[in-house]
Amino acid sequence: MRVLHVITGLGIGGAEQQLRLLLRHLPTDHDVVTLTNPGAVADGIVADGVDVRHLGMTGNRDVGALPRLTGLVRRGGYDLVHTHLYRACVYGRFAARLAGVRAVVATEHSLGARQIEGRPLSTGARALYLAGERLGSATVAVSDTVARRLERWGVPHHRIHVVPNGIEAARFAYDADARRATRDRLGLPRDAFVVGGVGRLSRGKRFDTLVRAVADLPGARLLLVGEGPERDALLSVARRAGAGDRVLLTGACEDPPAGPGALSLPALLSAMDVFVSPSPDEAFGLAVVEALAAGLPVLHVTCPALHDLPTEAAPGARQITGSVPELTTELRAHQRRGTEGTRERLPAPRAAHHYDIARSAERLMAVYTIATRGANNHHVRDISAEA
Repeated sequence: MRVLHVITGLGIGGAEQQLRLLLRHLPTDHDVVTLTNPGAVADGIVADGVDVRHLGMTGNRDVGALPRLTGLVRRGGYDLVHTHLYRACVYGRFAARLAGVRAVVATEHSLGARQIEGRPLSTGARALYLAGERLGSATVAVSDTVARRLERWGVPHHRIHVVPNGIEAARFAYDADARRATRDRLGLPRDAFVVGGVGRLSRGKRFDTLVRAVADLPGARLLLVGEGPERDALLSVARRAGAGDRVLLTGACEDPPAGPGALSLPALLSAMDVFVSPSPDEAFGLAVVEALAAGLPVLHVTCPALHDLPTEAAPGARQITGSVPELTTELRAHQRRGTEGTRERLPAPRAAHHYDIARSAERLMAVYTIATRGANNHHVRDISAEA
C-alpha cells in the first residue's frame, strides 16, 4: 500500500514526533509532505529512510498550495492519503479528492476542550474542518476524549476511530548511568531533587505554576524540556521568585535523536525525580505516559490517556488541581522521601505497556484497510478499552 502523509510542519512537536515513530512501525510504502517548516523531525524522518518533501506554503491562506499538493498526490500514485494537524487536514483532504484518491484518513492529534493546536476554537474553524471531513474516509482520534469532542463538533460517530498515541516503552526504562551522565552534562548536582516537565512552552501549558512551586522548595531544581513563546517569561518568573539559578530550560528534544551526541528524552527523564504535567487541556498526554514508562511518579492536572484506563493501570500517577499551593505541598512530600541515593524508581505500569506503538500501528493499518475498501460503515474496534 502506497501512503502519503501530509502534515502541517515538521519542527519538534508531539504530533510530528508521533508521526516519525509510527512510520518506523507501519508496513507501508510511504512518503511525507510537510506544508511548512521542514525542521528537525523532517531530518529524523529522512535519516530513517523516508522521503520528505516541503510544499513551501507561506500561510493558512496560501491557496496556491492546493494545486501544488494536488499535483504531487496525483503523480505519486498513492492508494491513501493520511493527514495530520488542522491545516494539513483541510488542504490534504481537498487535494486528495481533486487528485482522484478516495481513501483519505485524518488524525486529530490536538483537539482540546477549548483549543485546537494551542489556538482558541472558533465557529469558522469548526465549519471549515467539517467541510473537509466530509471528503475523507475516516477520522482518527488519539484518545476516547478526543473522539467525544469530535462527535460533539459534528463528526459522525461511525467515521471516528480511536487509535491512541504510542511509545516504545522499553526505550524509556530508567538508566542509572544515563541519570548521572545527564546531570553532569546539565550541571545538575547528583544529589539534588529534580522536578521535571516536558512540553511546548506556551501559556496554555501553565508551566509558570510549576516554576513558582519549585521556587518555594529550597534546594529543588526544575528541568523543563521544550521550546516555545513563553520561554523568556518563564525565566523571568523564576528570577523574580529568587530561583533563576534553579530553573533549567533545555530547549526542544527530538526523540529519537537524529544525530550523535544529542540528549535523548529517556536520558532526560532518567535525570528527574518526579514528573509534573500542569496543563489543564490535553488531547492525550503522551509525555505523562513516557514519564510513567521511565518509572517516575507523576502529578498531572489532566491526561486523557490515563482517564481512558482503570486507575490501577497507573498507580504512580496522581491527579491534582494544579494550584501553586497544592503543587508545592505535593512536591515537598516527594522531596522529603529521600536523597538521590534512596529514591527508588517505580516499575513501568500497565499503562505504559498498553500504549505500545506497534499496537497503535496495527490498529491504524486496520483503519487503512477499511478506508481503501470504502467500507466506511464498519467501525474499528477501539483498543483504548483493552486495558
